[in-house]
Amino acid sequence: MTDEVVLDVWLNDYPVVPLFLSETRKLAEAFGRTHPGIRVEVRGIDHVRLPQEVARAAAEGRQPAIVQSFYTSTQLAADLLTADGAPLFTSIEKAIAGRDEILGVPVRLDDLVTAARDYYTLDDDGLFALPPLTSTTLLYANTTLLEAAGVTEVPRTWEGITAACEAVAALDDGPAHGITWPNHGWMFQQAVAQQGGLLALPGNGRAGRATGVALDSPALLAFVDWWRRLHAQGHYHYTGLRSAGDDTYPAWELNYRAFAGQQVAFVLSTSVEADRMVQAGREGGFRVEVAPMPHSAAVPYAGNVIGGDSLWLAAGLDPDTRDAALAFLLSFLTPQNAAERHRTSGFIPVTESARALLEEDGWFARNAHHQVALDQLAQGDRSPASRGAVLGDFVSVQDCMTAAMHDVLTSAADPAVRFARATAEAQELLDDYNAHCLGLVPGPRGPHRFRVG
Repeated sequence: MTDEVVLDVWLNDYPVVPLFLSETRKLAEAFGRTHPGIRVEVRGIDHVRLPQEVARAAAEGRQPAIVQSFYTSTQLAADLLTADGAPLFTSIEKAIAGRDEILGVPVRLDDLVTAARDYYTLDDDGLFALPPLTSTTLLYANTTLLEAAGVTEVPRTWEGITAACEAVAALDDGPAHGITWPNHGWMFQQAVAQQGGLLALPGNGRAGRATGVALDSPALLAFVDWWRRLHAQGHYHYTGLRSAGDDTYPAWELNYRAFAGQQVAFVLSTSVEADRMVQAGREGGFRVEVAPMPHSAAVPYAGNVIGGDSLWLAAGLDPDTRDAALAFLLSFLTPQNAAERHRTSGFIPVTESARALLEEDGWFARNAHHQVALDQLAQGDRSPASRGAVLGDFVSVQDCMTAAMHDVLTSAADPAVRFARATAEAQELLDDYNAHCLGLVPGPRGPHRFRVG
C-alpha cells in the first residue's frame, strides 16, 4: 500500500464500560506502529445514538469501516443499508475468504469461544461479526447467610433456589427477601434458552429472518410462574422495571445494592459483575460464591445465551481498506489482547488461546469466580435455543415482556392472558419492523427504529 489507509472505527460510548473505548484507542495506536501506512481513527458515540448515526452516515455515503453493535441489535445491523440500497455490512468470514493471515495478523476465528461464535454466525454467511465483549448471566450467592440458614450448597435449579429462600426466610435475623434480579429481557432470554425454548420464529431467527414471536410459550410461562410464586411468597425482591430508579441508580444497580447490603442472599446479574460482587462480600464481611444461573429441573438443560457487543465490517471497501480493517479486527483476538481485555473488563476471554494463557498464568486459580461464565457457556447444546434469538426491534419486544411481568408482579395479572397480549403487541412491532426493512410500506427501505438495550 503506497497511500495511507485511514480506518474509521465507530464504537459505543458506554457510561458503564468506558475502558473498551480507551483501550481500543491504545490498540489502534499499537496497530499503527506495526502497520505503517494504516491509521485507525476511533470515535466514541453514545451507545443509544450510535445505530441511528451509522444509518445517517450510510445514507450520506460516509459510513465507517468498522462499527460496534450491541448483541440485541444484530438484526438491526444486518438490515442497515448503504445509500444505493445494498447491505451496509458484510460477513467477516466471507471477507477473510479462507486466508490464514491478513497483513501478518493470524486468522483465529476457529479459536473463538463456541457460544460467542455461534451467536454471530448468521445463515450461510459464516461468522458475520467479531465479538470482543461477551458475557452471560450468573448467580451470586451470600454463602455466609446460606450457611447460617443450613444451606450447604449453592442451588443449581429453580426448585433449589425456592428451598434455599425458604430456609433464609426462617432465620430470626435474616433478610426480608431471598433473591433479586432485574425485570429485564435478558433474564427471559436466558430462562427460555435453558429450557430449549424459542423467543423468535422460525428457529429463533437462525434459519432466515424472524417473522414471529413466542412470548407465551410453555418455557417462558414456566419461568414467569416460578418468578411469580417467589414474589408472592415474599422471597423475590422487586426493584421495578429495567428503567426503574433514577439515572444514578437504575434497576441493575438497585439489585447490586440489595445484595451488597445483605438485603438478599442471591442476585442474578451479568458475569461482568463477578469482581464487583466478590469485592462487595469482602467489604461487607460475607463470603460470595459465583455459580451458574439456576435452571428448571423439569426439563433437560439446553444452555445459556450470551450478551455483549460485536464489531461489524462495512461492505464495499476497496481491497486495501478491507484488509486493513480485517487485520485490525483480528488483532482483538490475539491471545495477549483477548486475555488482557478479560482482566480489565470482566468480559469473558473470547478465545480458547486467551483462556489457556490465563490458565498458564494461574489467573483462574487466583480468581475462580471468572471461570464460571466460561464453563456455563461451554455447556450449551448449540441448538437454536442456546444460540439465542435474533430478531428485529428486539428491545421493544423485550419491553413487551417486562411490562407484562410488571403487571403480573404488581397487579396480579393472569400470566397466560397477559403474556398472550404481550405476544400480540410484540408481533405487531416485529411485523412493522420487517415491513419497513423489506420495502413493503411507503418510504425508504430499512430499519426505522434504532433502540438499544
